[in-house]
Amino acid sequence: MEGEAAGASPDFHFYPTDLYDSEDRLHLFPEEPTRTGREVHAEMAGEPGGAAPGKAQRDLEEDVDELVHLSALGGAGEWGAELADGSAAHMEVLDHRLHGVQRDWRLGAEAEAEAEAEAGDRVFAGWGAAGSSRDLREAYRYAHGRASEEYECYVIPEEDEDEAALVFCVTCRAPVRAVEVSDEHRQHEVTPLSKALESAKDEIHKNMFKLEKQIIQMENFANHLEEVFITVEENFGRQEQNFESHYNEILETLAQKYEEKIRALGEKKRAKLEALYGQLVSCGENLDTCKELMETIEEMCHEEKVDFIKDAVAMADRLGRFLNTETDVEISTQPDFEDQTLDFSDVEQLMGSINTIPAPSAPVINPQAPNSATGSSVRVCWSLYSDDTVESYQLSYRPVQDSSPGKDQAEFTVTVKETYCSVTNLVPNTQYEFWVTAQNRAGTSPASERAVYMTAPSPPIIKSKEIRSCEEAALICWESGNLNPVDSYTVELTQAETPEASGVTESVVGIPSCESLVQLQPRQTYTIYVRALNVGGPSARSEPVTVHTTGSCFPLNQHTCPPWLTISEDGFTVMRSERKTPAKELLPGSTQFTRCVAVMGNLIPIRGRHYWEVEVDERADYTVGVAFEDVPKQEDLGANCLSWCMRHRFASSRHKYEFLHNETTPDIRITVSPRKIGVLLDYENSKLSFFNVDISQHLYTFSCQLHGFVHPCFSLEKPGCLKIRNGIAMPKHVSFY
Repeated sequence: MEGEAAGASPDFHFYPTDLYDSEDRLHLFPEEPTRTGREVHAEMAGEPGGAAPGKAQRDLEEDVDELVHLSALGGAGEWGAELADGSAAHMEVLDHRLHGVQRDWRLGAEAEAEAEAEAGDRVFAGWGAAGSSRDLREAYRYAHGRASEEYECYVIPEEDEDEAALVFCVTCRAPVRAVEVSDEHRQHEVTPLSKALESAKDEIHKNMFKLEKQIIQMENFANHLEEVFITVEENFGRQEQNFESHYNEILETLAQKYEEKIRALGEKKRAKLEALYGQLVSCGENLDTCKELMETIEEMCHEEKVDFIKDAVAMADRLGRFLNTETDVEISTQPDFEDQTLDFSDVEQLMGSINTIPAPSAPVINPQAPNSATGSSVRVCWSLYSDDTVESYQLSYRPVQDSSPGKDQAEFTVTVKETYCSVTNLVPNTQYEFWVTAQNRAGTSPASERAVYMTAPSPPIIKSKEIRSCEEAALICWESGNLNPVDSYTVELTQAETPEASGVTESVVGIPSCESLVQLQPRQTYTIYVRALNVGGPSARSEPVTVHTTGSCFPLNQHTCPPWLTISEDGFTVMRSERKTPAKELLPGSTQFTRCVAVMGNLIPIRGRHYWEVEVDERADYTVGVAFEDVPKQEDLGANCLSWCMRHRFASSRHKYEFLHNETTPDIRITVSPRKIGVLLDYENSKLSFFNVDISQHLYTFSCQLHGFVHPCFSLEKPGCLKIRNGIAMPKHVSFY
């Protein structure tokens, strides 16, 4: 079913059905036994064996009405009566409408034959016999969901797109039929539906891009709010802990003072009571002594004179001693209660210190996180002890001291309230040391340990004139753009959007030097960027360069160009002027040629097939070929085993062509002087071939021992110019060699 549905016309929607009449299938009509066309005809004609003619007629009308209603054919009543009457015209219309709903998608020759047979049966002239009865029966069975196993799916036709072509009305902002443009939408601006669809997609993509930017901004703002929320929560938490600590300290101080005062009062009470008790005992003793003396004197007064005198003398001595003894009749301790003044100065000091928070401890500055810097900014983060309350932070920084003696680096300070700060206006690829202090009303904390952060590098500068490429790869060279060294480089390349490529950016990472050989696809266009990386993160993208992988493209090596030759600004034309030879001779070890006036090209070090062309002057003396990089510069091209070349000499209106290698040349006569020479370097087959491009003529092929990479060479022995054409596709006549 899935295979057949997939292969059907796109103008129809398919609704799979159960071919075996599942019990779970929804029955559109009540179950009735299936009758043959003969039985139906017999019932309609009132023949024996069928029901009464009136009842059969009514049943058929009801069935047809139900079928017409299901097929959306219009008024059921009129159709039922007309179809029951056997009207040929109405049967044709019904047949046409029913078969617009019902389609038989069967594969193979047998299905086609059955379809043709059914089509023949449907073409009938009137209501009548088995043909019309069978068509009606099949339509009725289809309406009841009783399709035979031949019918594998139901289809609903869609409107033909060609008959109802749509356009888009810009004024009404709605799709309309093309036939309606001349009426209601005549004065409106209309556009093809496909173009309107593309415009709508572009608008949606732009809005999605804006929405993504807004989402990123909101996410960043939400992260910032979250960090502020956490900081505020931590600060209030510390204040709550500080209040609780101070109140507990006050309660402990009050309890201590209470114990001290109660103890002091007890000691004073005991001392006073002991003093008063001592006085009370002494007073009682003196009182007892006085009473005894009085009683003794009273007794003496009743004695005889002689006894009285004797006892009086003794009593007088005793009274004298007693009276001479001082009796303390003053209270040693005042009974009044002393006013006990309580000293709550320390408690008041504690109460006052509740609103005085302690100075915070030194913050802890975090090490630099990956990708936390740009070329002009870094994000510095730190943390604090949990029991400290901070109102603000002071972040200080300065560039790391270099080795220059006596050079003081300026310090900068930023005040923030969060535990992070993005410091801007910095120098790219430079180390800075940071330290932070915390502040509140009690004072400033000690400074944190110093941490070294580094800004991201500046974007590299691609040497666009030194790019070398072929159909499989490109060698990209660049300048660092930074005074200090970086950790690595990343090359990003984006293929131009084509049906085969969707503009996806690929990256080559971890490149240690300022050049990279990247693999590419043939005959494509790439946009290439370079980034520099260090511990702070990646730099911004460099300025882009475009590389075409069509043919081989190479620059000329300025270091091999002798003073007699001049290279044009575009780097593809070599010229020799009429000026005299410089008086200063070139050193033998120089990279420049001293024997011949030649310059080398920098061909990409990729094995394969490389092709370029050289436009020459027929009357110029030139040499074109290849050579190893270490070819002896004090020898002519072709005079050794490290170079292969084609040399032309013009004298007395005669052209002489030589194909030189190791001072030998074959005996070859060229009748048509080439104005454009094609050079094919084939590493795979170790061959070097020359062609006359204008007439597609093969000139000569060297069999070379290419144990390494060679470079193009161009020489002018007399004033003239050579124009190099590279980055071109290889002609068909060249590809055969």
